[in-house]
Amino acid sequence: MRQTMMRILLASACCWTATAQAQGAPDASGDSDRFSLGQIIVTAPRTSGIEIDGSTLSSDAIYSFNRTSLDDAVNLMPGVSAGNSGGTRNERLVFVRGFDRFQVPLSIDGIRVYLPADNRLDYGRFLTTDIAEVQVAKGYASVLDGPGAMGGAINLVTSKPTKALDIDLRGQVSFDNDMAYAGYTTSAKIGTRHDLWYAQASYARSFTDHWDLPNGFTPRVPTLEDGGARDFSRAEDWRVNAKLGFTPNATDEYALSYTHQEGSKGAPLHISDTVTTARFWDWPSWDITSVYFLSTTMLGDRATLKTRAYYNQFDSMLRSFNDRTQTTQSRPYAFDSPYEDKAWGGSVQLDFTATDADTLRLAFHYRHDEHVEYQTSFSTAGVATTEPKQTQSEATYSVALENELALSPTLRFTLGGSYDWRNLERAEEYGAPLGTSGTPSVIYNYPRRDADTWNAQGRFDWQASDALSLHASLSSRARFPTIFERFSQRFNTAIPNPDLKAERATNAEIGGSWSQGSIRLEGALFYSWVRDAIFSVPTPAYPCTASTTPPAVPTTGCALTNLSQSRNVGKGEYYGIELSASATLLPGLDAGINYTGIKRDLTDPSNARFRPTGVPTHKGFAYLDWAPVERLHIVPSVDLASNRWTLFTATPASQPTRYYRTGAYVNASLRVDLALTEQIDLSIGGRNLFDDYYTLTDGFPEPGRTVYASARFRY
Repeated sequence: MRQTMMRILLASACCWTATAQAQGAPDASGDSDRFSLGQIIVTAPRTSGIEIDGSTLSSDAIYSFNRTSLDDAVNLMPGVSAGNSGGTRNERLVFVRGFDRFQVPLSIDGIRVYLPADNRLDYGRFLTTDIAEVQVAKGYASVLDGPGAMGGAINLVTSKPTKALDIDLRGQVSFDNDMAYAGYTTSAKIGTRHDLWYAQASYARSFTDHWDLPNGFTPRVPTLEDGGARDFSRAEDWRVNAKLGFTPNATDEYALSYTHQEGSKGAPLHISDTVTTARFWDWPSWDITSVYFLSTTMLGDRATLKTRAYYNQFDSMLRSFNDRTQTTQSRPYAFDSPYEDKAWGGSVQLDFTATDADTLRLAFHYRHDEHVEYQTSFSTAGVATTEPKQTQSEATYSVALENELALSPTLRFTLGGSYDWRNLERAEEYGAPLGTSGTPSVIYNYPRRDADTWNAQGRFDWQASDALSLHASLSSRARFPTIFERFSQRFNTAIPNPDLKAERATNAEIGGSWSQGSIRLEGALFYSWVRDAIFSVPTPAYPCTASTTPPAVPTTGCALTNLSQSRNVGKGEYYGIELSASATLLPGLDAGINYTGIKRDLTDPSNARFRPTGVPTHKGFAYLDWAPVERLHIVPSVDLASNRWTLFTATPASQPTRYYRTGAYVNASLRVDLALTEQIDLSIGGRNLFDDYYTLTDGFPEPGRTVYASARFRY
């Protein structure tokens, strides 16, 4: 049975610095199931049980609130909001203090998950049922953890065994609004831990047969969506993870890990847009493979060496069909578009304790990305034409230095900086280069440009008393643009920009936490200045030439109009507040609540109507955990959010693009857990119990009421 929630006192937290813990010192006690080598640096004390703070989300909280996908799980946390990309990409999004998936790197055990073509990660594809912990660094993300963390970082920490035989089996069946079968999730984990070694294998699977729209949904265009079960909402994901670790002593650890996940999903249609031609897309594969080696080694009494080496592979397929039956491909807009991506690299970090009060850390990161794409197009004549493979590849480097100095027994100052550089090695495209006249389709190369940038940050941590901890930080971080942002012609509507620069954000924060007995409070004020933000800017007429490569400044020939180009023209400010509290109200009755208020002022000088989309101004989460008897837990909870900006993009000009606010919701949930024995739990629950109808992005409603039943066995 899940234990009653425990509270962390700041008196004990001062003896455990989050920085040291998160950098992966082996857990000699073996009591924690978190894979310490796979953690990144987060600067906050860790909570226990199902408490939710601003930096870590435990497996207990993920399980108790039934958050089986990453976007849904991190939406529990203050400062983090989930969203929907809309459109036929059908991707689940995550924003950290207003920063999106391009500006907040995602890692598994500290190994970055990156799609070099466009990095359009779908957070709904990442399962959480076998994850030990989710870490979120917001604003201040240590330079030691690698480049790209302009607005923060998210890290999934896999689990490791804690005893000689460690087993965790889970299964859940879901039902829709009419109590019809809607899908299932399951996971299994088995491991063993000994004095000198450990081993573990885990498996997780999620299948969504469909989900229902709320009963309050009224069909607007029945041919696009008629209500009830959401058309094309089927999805399937599974993941396996295996690791083998060697712990020769209390300080050193070496681990080899393998992760493979596969996903497939449909693409629901806009519920009412009859102006834009519907795109009948399907994603039969979205697969990631990663093999990595992690280690930490003490070198004498004052130095520690930490290494990471990895090989990643990402393969996906997007298919476009003639119509909603998704059975034939014979129209000019039908295609098969596979991506084949690879990455390899690693990092080395040396920590040196010069004195008991002064620690110096030096890190070096290297990563090589290779993207391969080719498309098969179809025609009304029944002819299929496949492009030759096109390859883009680049290498990214980062060298970082950080110094942690104890100015007094209660005051610590951390200063860090890094230099990042990227070498573009190959940038191929197939077709008639934009700006050429009468040129047949060929393989050509975009102009290659290398890039570099810098990062700097500082942070004060003050243990004001046994109960009160305060901090203040300032961090300036940048991120390089993707291949898509630099080179995509967007179906001959955009001009490449090889000289596109890195975006930058300067993040300031003050905050603290207070803990006394069973009461814990935490809060932060944050302000971010965003500069050189990348926007697609309309351009003047683009002359055509006879050149076989896109010229930087073409001067002769015909003209193409209605084009755009990615440029560093945006700027703005993000600012807000985060608050969270948890307490034991009565014996057997615990409660928690968190709130986020955020304002984003981001301007695009080429579009006066632009509004930053996807993030609610106000967001909150609250729960109770009531144990009327020892083996029974009743956990009601509620998610709340205010409106957020979204974009209606139908064409032609008779219905122009427009921004409007949508997405307010009050989403109530309930879970009841009964422990039959010390090893077996049974649960029932439901989400969106009042069947609230809401949309987070134009034309794509969220699921209605769902009900589930689950069982869990632990040994």
